[in-house]
Parts: sequence; C-alpha cells; structure tokens
Amino acid sequence: MKLGKLALRVTVGSLFIGHGTQKLLGWFGGPNLEGTDAMMESLDLRPARRNTLAAGISETGGGALLAAGLATPAAAAALTGTMITAIRKVHLGNGMWNASGGYEFNLVMIAAALSFADAGPGKVSLDRLFGIERKGAGWALAALAAGAAASTAAIELGRQESERERAGSTTGA
Repeated sequence: MKLGKLALRVTVGSLFIGHGTQKLLGWFGGPNLEGTDAMMESLDLRPARRNTLAAGISETGGGALLAAGLATPAAAAALTGTMITAIRKVHLGNGMWNASGGYEFNLVMIAAALSFADAGPGKVSLDRLFGIERKGAGWALAALAAGAAASTAAIELGRQESERERAGSTTGA
C-alpha cells in the first residue's frame, strides 16, 4: 500500500494547495486576497484579511504538509478547521450534495485528512523518514478537536467584530 497512500496523500494535499493559492495568489482562477477578503466580509468572518490569510495559509501549508507526509496530525487539524468553517458558513444550508452547493466535498476532504492522522502518512513520507510519525485514533480525534475549535474561534471572533462594527456605525463613531 506504499503507492496507494502516497498517491492519495499527494492528490488530497495538492487539491488543498490549489484551494489555498486561489485565495492567496489568485492562481487556478481564484479570487486572490482582495476577492477572498470580500467573501470573508460577506460571511461575517472579520477582520476579513486575517481570515483570508488564515484560510489560505492553512490550506496551502496544510496541503503541502499532508502531501509531504510531514507533521501529519497538525496538517489534518489545519485542513479540518478550514473545511468545518466552510461547511458552517457556506455549505450547510444547501444540504449534503455538492451539486446543490452542499458540503459533500468538504466532508470527504475532512475524512481524508483525518484518515491520515489515524492510519499515518505511510512508509513513503517525511514523518517516517525523520522518525517522527504520530498516528492513531487519539491523533485523529485531537486533529478533529483542534480543527473544530479553530473553526469555532474564527466564527465567534468574526461575529464579535461584526457586532462591534454595527454598534460603532449606530453610535456615529
């Protein structure tokens, strides 16, 4: 299974790198920083630039780490956090299926990332090469918990910032 895990890890990691560089650099037809800022504003994820950078760096960096099989549980946590936030802020109201704008894709990507935290990145990985491989159900659950906590923090901080902005605009400040 050396090649199977490697192929899946590189594919999933590369897709995340693509999504992150769409946000950060406008690559692959993406919106770049300004366009992603506008999306973050519309989702009440404020300040927008902070959330744009957090999502873009998490996807790009987490995807690169996953593809390389390096710091796999940390990569899974970063990727899970961005996907949970996307589900909660964009896709949940559209139902499950991607054809309707739902969260199907995000859920599959979370499952893939967490499966590597559970089963490990495989023999052909930097974690294995450096002797730092961490894997198992505990690591997968920790990655899920960290991702969920980061998502909750981003959404709550954005909500609070939006409330402060609204309160400031009503007081004339």
